[in-house]
Amino acid sequence: MILPWVIFIGFVLCMLALDLGVFHRKSHAVSFKESMGWSAVWITLGVSFSVLVYLAYEGHWFGLGLTPDSVDGLLNTGKLAATKYLTGYVVEESLSMDNIFVIAMIIGSLGVPARYQHRVLFWGILGALVMRGLMIGVGVTLVHHFHWILYVFGAFLVITAIKMLLMKEKEEHPEESFLIRWIKRSFPITKHYHGQHFFVKAGSAASREAAEPGEEAKDDPVVSAAPSGKWLLTPLAVALVLIEATDLIFAVDSIPAIFSITADPFLVFTSNVFAILGLRSLYFALAGMLEKFTYLKPALSLILLVVGIKMLAAKWLKLWLGDSFNVIILGVILGILVTGVVTSLLLAPKHKDA
Repeated sequence: MILPWVIFIGFVLCMLALDLGVFHRKSHAVSFKESMGWSAVWITLGVSFSVLVYLAYEGHWFGLGLTPDSVDGLLNTGKLAATKYLTGYVVEESLSMDNIFVIAMIIGSLGVPARYQHRVLFWGILGALVMRGLMIGVGVTLVHHFHWILYVFGAFLVITAIKMLLMKEKEEHPEESFLIRWIKRSFPITKHYHGQHFFVKAGSAASREAAEPGEEAKDDPVVSAAPSGKWLLTPLAVALVLIEATDLIFAVDSIPAIFSITADPFLVFTSNVFAILGLRSLYFALAGMLEKFTYLKPALSLILLVVGIKMLAAKWLKLWLGDSFNVIILGVILGILVTGVVTSLLLAPKHKDA
C-alpha cells in the first residue's frame, strides 16, 4: 500500500525540481502569459489524475479501494473514487482562491520584488505540502477512530461560512500582525532585501548584495551593526513565514472540508496536493485582478456551507438524492464557484462605477 504514495510523492518532487531547477532557475518576474501556462499545466494534471484514480481503484492497484471509506462506509469503486477525488480537488482549489487574496496582501505590504515572488511562493508551497500532509494524517486517524468528529467538523464549517457571509470586510495590515512583531523581537532582520536570500551572514558577499540585479546595494544599518559572521533574517524570510502561517490558518477550514467527502487518505492527500501546486501559478495569474472578483468570497462561503451541511446531514441527503449523491454535490459546488466568478466579471465594473 506504500508504493502508490512513493510513486505519487516522487512524481510531485520531480515536477517541483523541474520547476525550480529548470524553468525558474534564474529569478525573474513571472508574466501573466507564463502564469496562465503553468496554471493550465497544473489544472490539467489535477483533473487528468482522476482518470488514473478511476483505473487504480477499479482495478484495486496496490490494494486501493479494498478498505471501506470511514465517511460513508462504502468501498470506493473506480467511479466513486474518481468522483470523490474531483469533488475534493474542486473544493480545495476553490478555497485556495481565498488564500490568494491574503498572499497578495502579504507580498504587497512587504514590498517583495517581483523577480523573487516565485521563489518565496515555491518554498511556501513546499512547506504547505508538508504541513497539510501531517494534518491529513491526524485527520484520517481521528475520523477512523472517532466517526462523530465529522459532525464537529461539519458544525465548524457551517459556523465559519455564516461568519464569512455576515462579517464585513476590514482592512488588514499583515506587517503589523502579532507574528511579525514577535519575529522582530526575537530575531535580527535586515532593513533591506538582499537578492533572493532568506538569510545573510554579516560581512559576507550576500549581505552586500542589492535587492535587484544592476542596482547599487543600499547601506543596511542592521547588517552594519551586527558582528561579523552573525546570521540575519531578510524581509524575504519574513514573507515566507507569513505565507506559511496563512496556509496553516486556511488549512483549518479546508482540511475539515475534504473530510465531508472522503476519509480515504490517498484521495484526500492527492486532491490537496494538486490544489496547492496550482495555487502558486494562479496567484501570478489572478493577483492583479483580485479586485474584480467581488462575489467570489460569498461564493466560497456558500461552498463551505454546502460541505458543512453535507457533513452534518449526509445520511438524509444520500437517501434523498440516491446513488448520484456525490456527483450532485460536485455539480452544486462547481455551479456555485462558476456563478461567483461569472457574476463578479459581469457585475463588478457596474457596481464599482455606481
